Amino acid sequence: MEGPLLRYRGHSVSDAQVQFIRELIARHPSESRRGLSQKLCAAWGWSQANGAAREMLCRGLMLALSRAGHISLPPVRYQPPNPLAARSRPSVMEHRDVDRTVIAGSLSELGPLVFECVRRTPQEALFNALLHSHHYLGYSQPVGEQLKLMVYAGPRPVALFAWSSAARHLGARDRYLGWSATARRRNIHLLAYNTRYLILPWVQVKHLASHLLARMTRTLSEHWQNAYGHPVYFVETFVDPTRHRGSCYRAANWIHLGLTQGRGKNDQTHRANRSIKDVLGLPLTADFRQRLSESG
Repeated sequence: MEGPLLRYRGHSVSDAQVQFIRELIARHPSESRRGLSQKLCAAWGWSQANGAAREMLCRGLMLALSRAGHISLPPVRYQPPNPLAARSRPSVMEHRDVDRTVIAGSLSELGPLVFECVRRTPQEALFNALLHSHHYLGYSQPVGEQLKLMVYAGPRPVALFAWSSAARHLGARDRYLGWSATARRRNIHLLAYNTRYLILPWVQVKHLASHLLARMTRTLSEHWQNAYGHPVYFVETFVDPTRHRGSCYRAANWIHLGLTQGRGKNDQTHRANRSIKDVLGLPLTADFRQRLSESG
């Protein structure tokens, strides 16, 4: 039995499906690439959890098939500007007025700690700039579902959390969850990835990192529900053991799941291209395996 003609973002594409796309293009010779991707989404029923068509996925699949020589797409009619390519790096000017006076003492002395979602607010530029300046990985613009939260002690920011969609394939995590490939494809949006966590360098409060992490994960699903209309049941992150031990995650009850293969979130080459990291995860509900294993 022959294997799939092409694999794209977790989808196996058969000869019959490629033939369907060829016939779709032939039936609509004057249609644009965008129009063809919309028709393909409708024909295959490809939609997001909120009901919107997965148009970019269809368009990317068709482009991959075209580059591989399996189909012929119409010429590009319009090349829209890419806002991510044109995006400038966060400016240090955005946080030049931030009070850098050392904050020390105990947790109780710190006072109330307030978590604020800052994405698409005036504070987002400050969040990006602080992360860019003070996190060893810097700032990178996430794609897909994402949250940015700033933690304040009074008027002063003390910590930053960045979250995004989880990796589609992650062996250590997938073995721990025990879900099938079908369940993973259906439910991957119910996981979240902690891309960045930063305690600002002038904040020196013992146990603050694990305390904030525990509070963050208790409310994360509610934040996700408010932003995207669905909860999350499991969270994951990567820790570079050459730089950190991940002590605050372990103190907040995160579980060591295994190691990455060094291939990155959107790998298509199956070859290592970065350092191997520890994979840590945390269930957010007691019945997480049941919820994540449901395949419809």
